Amino acid sequence: MTTLTPGKLWGLRRMADENGIFKMTAVDQRPPIKGPIAAHLGVDQAPWEQVARFKGLLVETLQAQSTAMLLDPHYAIPYAVDTLSPTKGLIVTLEDSLFIETSGGRLSSDIDDWSVAKIKRMGGDAVKVLAWYRPDASEEVNRTQQDYVKRIGEECARYDIPFLFELLVYPLATDTHQTKEYIEMQGKKADDVLASVEEFAKPDYGVDVFKLESPVNAADADGSVDVQAVFDEMGRLAGRPWVMLSAGAGKSEFSRVLEHAFAAGASGFLAGRAIWLDAFSGYPDWDRIKTDLESEAAQYMAQISALADAKAANWAEHSCYGAAGAQFNPANASFRHTYADL
Repeated sequence: MTTLTPGKLWGLRRMADENGIFKMTAVDQRPPIKGPIAAHLGVDQAPWEQVARFKGLLVETLQAQSTAMLLDPHYAIPYAVDTLSPTKGLIVTLEDSLFIETSGGRLSSDIDDWSVAKIKRMGGDAVKVLAWYRPDASEEVNRTQQDYVKRIGEECARYDIPFLFELLVYPLATDTHQTKEYIEMQGKKADDVLASVEEFAKPDYGVDVFKLESPVNAADADGSVDVQAVFDEMGRLAGRPWVMLSAGAGKSEFSRVLEHAFAAGASGFLAGRAIWLDAFSGYPDWDRIKTDLESEAAQYMAQISALADAKAANWAEHSCYGAAGAQFNPANASFRHTYADL
């Protein structure tokens, strides 16, 4: 049975609604926003103001329906943190969007001059980290990725802040479908997704909430018994509260993914492009973007939120916390140690 320190318990409660459901919007994407803007303008680097302006619109238009928002320190926080309502949970990105591609696989790293400690000091309710992972990558790469995640978990424990961990499989050099984009890998194997979840569910990593991709390609989430069985296994392996990410899936595809995920025990979603990508296609017409965010994107957010209300599981009632649900024990030695170090 898992007990929570007060900082982790409070942060998780801040991220969810009163029924323990996560309806969270991702505004931390960098390449998926920077790339199209740079291409449209015919420049190598998207202007900071253009990227930040779009992120500011996302906060302004979508926060009302979100229980929490995921912001990055490069653009969203400096431009829009004063717009974010204090009633909303604040999740902050730690990992750099630039990864290192090696012959054996991908390596993750933190944003320069950024840390768990700084996220805690700025008032963040949770730390989010994405790690690319393939069980069949080289042993050296996987060990490095595992050590990276362990370090983040240890720092989150030290500063008593929830660790929200995102996993994405990716193509190795031998795979048919090659991409370096932050999108779902076509032709991915469910076994790779499941084995990745199984590895990082080990207590050594200190993960509090998983942010997981569909174990099958989103287009294959067809409501069948066989697909549901794969989602069920992913939920079992996670062994703690988990939410779904959209990985660039379309609206209808992501809705079907959520149906499977909620039936398997997911506690909500943390999604971005499924909600706002269609509106972003209107760039550089800012009036059109805002109108589309306030209409189509907001309507979709309402749709998947209603689905979550009806079918998602209360995170605080997850079986990992025992029959009494999520709580903390002030007599626990780890609790005393954590606060002695602050």
